[in-house]
Amino acid sequence: MSFESSALPGNTAPAAVAGADLETRALHGPLPTDKELVLKVIPMPRDCNANGDIFGGWVMAQVDLAGAVLPARYVDGRMATVAVNQFVFKQPVRVGDILSFFAVVTRIGTTSITVQVEVFAERFQAQGRHIKVTEASLTYVAIDDAGKPRKIVKP
Repeated sequence: MSFESSALPGNTAPAAVAGADLETRALHGPLPTDKELVLKVIPMPRDCNANGDIFGGWVMAQVDLAGAVLPARYVDGRMATVAVNQFVFKQPVRVGDILSFFAVVTRIGTTSITVQVEVFAERFQAQGRHIKVTEASLTYVAIDDAGKPRKIVKP
């Protein structure tokens, strides 16, 4: 798994940390104000891979749960994840990080809803500062009891 090594867009570092490493500089970015906080979770040691980082699959599962929160308001019943349109791991997730999942609906179709999810970590030793660790786009479809797509009744 690779991680982006460029500075995060829109994040600026105070002069006091200008010479610090990339991750420290990236920690000074704001949380999104145009998305809704839908989930907060702390990964535990059982969620680690052999390198001591949190499994990418564990993060993906949490993103899928977080992404389903907003569509549930429109679907009024069963739904299923039908596509992971994009998934980018920007930074590793570590044991003890406080992860905040922010979501926004980007498209509502006849039977499906697409959601953008951004995940920010508040590092155990850097409380109050956040770094974007993951972003994803997922599509959910409303389904009936037989598992077939059904129309979404928009509010």
